[in-house]
Amino acid sequence: MQKIGVLGAGHLGKIHLNCIRNIADYELVGFYDPDDEMAKQTIERFGIKRFDSIESLVMASDVVDIVTPTVEHFACAELALKSSKHVFIEKPIVATVDEAQKLVAIADEARVKVQVGHVERFNPAFTAARPFIENPMFIETHRLAQFNPRGTDVPVVLDLMIHDIDIILSIVNSNVKRLIASGVPIISSTPDIANVRLEFDNGCVANLTASRLSLKNMRKTRIFQRDAYISVDFLDKECQIVEIKDLVGEPGPFDMILENEEMKKKLKIYKPEIKPVNAIETELHEFLKSIEHDTLPPVPLADGVNALKLAQEILEKMNF
Repeated sequence: MQKIGVLGAGHLGKIHLNCIRNIADYELVGFYDPDDEMAKQTIERFGIKRFDSIESLVMASDVVDIVTPTVEHFACAELALKSSKHVFIEKPIVATVDEAQKLVAIADEARVKVQVGHVERFNPAFTAARPFIENPMFIETHRLAQFNPRGTDVPVVLDLMIHDIDIILSIVNSNVKRLIASGVPIISSTPDIANVRLEFDNGCVANLTASRLSLKNMRKTRIFQRDAYISVDFLDKECQIVEIKDLVGEPGPFDMILENEEMKKKLKIYKPEIKPVNAIETELHEFLKSIEHDTLPPVPLADGVNALKLAQEILEKMNF
């Protein structure tokens, strides 16, 4: 049984609290939030203890779940790690690459587990599609959201696009050699709409679009690789696999065929079974298992650092 405390009781913090209560091997010791009204709502909803300081919560916990605003991540994580506590930290891990590098050094010395909250890795549509993804060569992502003032404390690249940055880095086994980026602020002081082209050493190209000023929500990724096309809808939890195979024998009456003078191929289209899961609950449970079994967390600190570094490079290209 791991004692876990939550730092931050805002919208996402409450989701974390609710998920933790569903995981049997966590003991939820309480939360800390400096906002009295937010804390009152949390106590009324969950009936749990409010700690009077970050330090007191850290000392009472084996695991610290950091769901504060990004600018507070480093100070919270530093305190927890120097107290030898395991840390789950929401994305983006910290506000700057310099803070990220310092955090890596602190975590290495602390010899504890750290997992970054890149929740889309646990989206059931992506986990169903993941076994079919091999050496992607072209990727296109669209992550569009209706306006919500809750995310405007950071650029859209760090708020929304960083999900797709992490997914792409997790499936493309190559270094970025070139990036082109453009972004415009519409209602905030940082980019609200962004478009990025990433070119990798192995020839893969990825086009990413993110907006927090859309009329509808969309979270779709399309992946093209040799003899296959994979579509993942992170919002509606659906995925579709299109495989292109050599045609053997005569085609059936309903077969879809691609052919020219040199080849004849058969399309196989199907949708893997998607099991309904709570992705946040899954990532918190997987972190617990990495602690109990002393294994590498599924989204280790290094992955969060790499996503942040690339996001910051994108922002620099945009002159932000």
